Amino acid sequence: MKIHLIGIGGIAMGNLASMLRSLGHEVSGSDSGVYPPMSDKLKEWGIPYAEGFDPSRLKGKDLVVIGNAISRGNPEVEEVLNGGMEYASMSSALERYILAGKKVVVVAGTHGKTTTTFLIHHLLKEAGLNPGLFVGGIRQDGFPGFEYSKGEYFVIEGDEYDTAFFDKASKFLHYRPLYAVLNALDFDHADIFKDIGEIETMFARLLRLVPGKGKVYYWAGAANLKKLCKDASKFLRSEAFEYNRKESVLSWKKGNLVSGHRVLRPRFFGDHNYRNAEVALRVCEEILKKEGKLDPRSILLDALEKFPGVKRRQEILFESSKTIVIEDFAHHPVAVQETIKSVRKAFPDHKIISLFEPRSATSYRNVFQKEYSFAFNGSTVTFITEIFNLKKVSKENRLDVKKLILKLPKHSGTLPFYCKDPKDLILKLRKILPQFEGEKILILAMSNGAFGGIYPLLKDIAGSRK
Repeated sequence: MKIHLIGIGGIAMGNLASMLRSLGHEVSGSDSGVYPPMSDKLKEWGIPYAEGFDPSRLKGKDLVVIGNAISRGNPEVEEVLNGGMEYASMSSALERYILAGKKVVVVAGTHGKTTTTFLIHHLLKEAGLNPGLFVGGIRQDGFPGFEYSKGEYFVIEGDEYDTAFFDKASKFLHYRPLYAVLNALDFDHADIFKDIGEIETMFARLLRLVPGKGKVYYWAGAANLKKLCKDASKFLRSEAFEYNRKESVLSWKKGNLVSGHRVLRPRFFGDHNYRNAEVALRVCEEILKKEGKLDPRSILLDALEKFPGVKRRQEILFESSKTIVIEDFAHHPVAVQETIKSVRKAFPDHKIISLFEPRSATSYRNVFQKEYSFAFNGSTVTFITEIFNLKKVSKENRLDVKKLILKLPKHSGTLPFYCKDPKDLILKLRKILPQFEGEKILILAMSNGAFGGIYPLLKDIAGSRK
């Protein structure tokens, strides 16, 4: 088939293009702008693309895949509709051409999806099952967020965000789950969901897709997930998971992560990551038992210790005897709180300096104005920039960063600094660091975007400390 992707510059769309090409399709694409690393990858994969949109490019195409960021009014979209051409969303293209016939593990939830998806794929691959992968991230060892294989199993990150301008249901409803993992369910994506009830409706629809021979794993700490699974219990099996309980695979004893009598040394840390690992081990152990593997737990624990971690998830960018710099994707207040908690537990002798950029569609709105004021507990000092793009949201719906700064000392016990932008943050950070001379510090930078490109500067600042 000749397949054209509108919006090919996005990581997920570019990855899909590569997978379709590996299946023997003739693939091309277009976008308003295509930048590194995706521009370099498309050239490496031999996939032609063009910047800008031209309806004439669609002549002779058998299928047009329309990305989530593409809207009505796009010249190529209008040509597709006017010409009665065959088209699909990214998610439905995955369903049709990649997932059909596979035993699919869908990892969903408002937190922990990317790490858990990579973990399950890694564990199954180390166990010899040759699974496929599709996830919105990159491992710390450079392994990409996709892999097409001829194995029976496929592990995919199940995003609750809407599918396309013509399909406002969540992406994960296209993914044919045999196993579903539900890590958490908090309100998020305030740009498309008006309340948590709308998100719960999408999760309830996901559960209806899991067959009776499949299984749902849900976090025991989420009352709403427990209710959803109870309501669906007539037609599917479900299992609650939590780490550090009597029945858990993983526990925390005497300062160590353990499984039974075995002390584990994974490359990640924090209770939320140990929960991710707990459910990954449970899912994979069930699969390996069905595949007739002997002693599956031992195989999986060996693999767990080899997992390299995920870029931008507690990624250590710099480490010396007195200074550590960590980058994290946290942007939801729950994720911010969990991330700070985890680094305090992992590095108890370091003072935590938190840097936060409200950039996501939820974080730059005032829906979590109060929650953010409690989210930075554990940080000695906190720097927060003004929201990334003031024009994206009206003043009455915007997170009031200056008001948040005033609440932080009382609610989070931290010394806060308002920063008009990332450059201002760097200036203020440089000024305050002499106060920590001779002390160990950990600089924790949290954003779901580029954070103004400050990461090289943070490494330089850390490297200059004596």
